[in-house]
Amino acid sequence: MNYFTKGLSIASLTLILAACGTQQDSVKKHAEKATTEMKSEEHAHHHDHDHHHHMSAADKKIYEGYFKDNQVKDRQLTDWEGDWQSVYPYLQDGTLDPVFEHKAEEKDEMTAAEYKKYYTTGYQTDVSRITIGEDTIDFYKGKHKISGKYHYDGKEILTYKKGNRGVRFIFKKVSGDKEAPEYVQFSDHNIAPKLAEHFHIYMGNDRAQLLKEMDHWPTYYFSDMSGKDIAHEMMAH
Repeated sequence: MNYFTKGLSIASLTLILAACGTQQDSVKKHAEKATTEMKSEEHAHHHDHDHHHHMSAADKKIYEGYFKDNQVKDRQLTDWEGDWQSVYPYLQDGTLDPVFEHKAEEKDEMTAAEYKKYYTTGYQTDVSRITIGEDTIDFYKGKHKISGKYHYDGKEILTYKKGNRGVRFIFKKVSGDKEAPEYVQFSDHNIAPKLAEHFHIYMGNDRAQLLKEMDHWPTYYFSDMSGKDIAHEMMAH
């Protein structure tokens, strides 16, 4: 027994040791709680934009356009609710160049330059931002905003040249600005109710004609994502 504990009774020493143990447990619990909270926040952040990084084999097959007709279900506009930005400016400033290089290395179908040319046609748009609510869509051309109220107008299954398929979910304008498109068609690789992580959009006044559009598909990701975030998401597909 050392000098500090020499004059203490066994009972007193027991109380001190118990208190120390309780304090250590408290510190440990606080540390564990802080770590758990940090991990939860980190998970929540990645959960917003990284769903497809953990696709099941069945989901990946659907994403690539292989599914049965009876798997296709109606969807509401709220599946695309949010604030979205066009990826076209990131193509123009070179931020997406690594994506095209990655595709060229991975698929060996086109060169990076050829991929960039293909996606330049696909992504081109003057609608820089789109915000979507429960039944409204706002289209921004710079600072100019046009708006419309849209109701669901059905879905169409399309077959592509490669043999895979896609689904267009269609919404028709029921009121709003004259400039707003009469029809909006969404394609986001999902075929049933699910929150979109990005989408391709087809906008115009002729429903049937829009369904024939295969070369021009403006693409949008969440507005809170950086160009590098978007490039990373694209390469993760």
